[in-house]
Amino acid sequence: MSESTGSAPGGSGGEPRKTSTSKRGGGDPGSRGRTTIADGVVEKIAGLAARDVVGVNAMGSGLSRTFGAVRDRVPGGAKSQVTRGVKAEVGEVQTAIDLEIVVDYGVAISDVARAVRENVISAVERMTSLEVVEVNIAVSDVKLPEGEDDEPEPRIQ
Repeated sequence: MSESTGSAPGGSGGEPRKTSTSKRGGGDPGSRGRTTIADGVVEKIAGLAARDVVGVNAMGSGLSRTFGAVRDRVPGGAKSQVTRGVKAEVGEVQTAIDLEIVVDYGVAISDVARAVRENVISAVERMTSLEVVEVNIAVSDVKLPEGEDDEPEPRIQ
């Protein structure tokens, strides 16, 4: 990924990373100003695009969804549900995205991952003009049909 300005990954996270999109799409870079895109903006776009794919049940691991539900109830809770399970690193002209998804039982995971990757790349590149260099997808769980995960397993005697 290209160089970026702003806070380093794992640094003091409060400040958004600055991204110049003036180098893409032609024109004289910097002649009329500079556009910056924060990591959180790319995370929201990617999260919404991933959720649009059939077969994606939820975003994030079970633990992060549990903590997220608690955070959502606390006034001023940190992350929104849209960005749960999404991490983006934004450089000057490129971005890399990590997604953690839960898929529905019965779907072909490789097909869902391919569709998620294509949808996320398309949405992020169209809306931000950043080049998406990679979309890493971790499937953390499979959502079973209603009632399936609540029943105890039968005992063999």
